[in-house]
Amino acid sequence: MDPIGKISPPAFIQSGIDASGKLTGIMVFLNSILRLVFIAAGLWGFLNLIIAGYQFMSAGGDAKAVGKAWERIWQSLLGLLVIVASFLIAAIIGILFFKDATAILQPKLQ
Repeated sequence: MDPIGKISPPAFIQSGIDASGKLTGIMVFLNSILRLVFIAAGLWGFLNLIIAGYQFMSAGGDAKAVGKAWERIWQSLLGLLVIVASFLIAAIIGILFFKDATAILQPKLQ
C-alpha cells in the first residue's frame, strides 16, 4: 500500500511533454525565447565592443575619451563573459546533481 498515493503532474505540464519526453507547445516556445534572449545579449555585447573600439580609435589622444572607451570595452567583455559563464555554471550544476552536462540546458522530462 502506498501511503502517499500517485501524484500526477498538472495538465499544463503534461501538455508540454510528448511520449518520448521531448518538450512541446509552450515549453518549446519558452525555450526558444530563452535562446533568443541569449543570442540578443551576445549580439548586443559584441556590437558594444565594436562601438567601443571605434570610440577608442577616434579618441585622438584625449585622455577622457580614451578612458570612456576602455570602460565600455571592459563592460562589453564582462557582459560577454557573464553570458558564457552562465552556460558553464549550468553545465557544472547539471554534472554535479544529474551526472549530465545538458540536464539543465536541454531538459528531458519523463
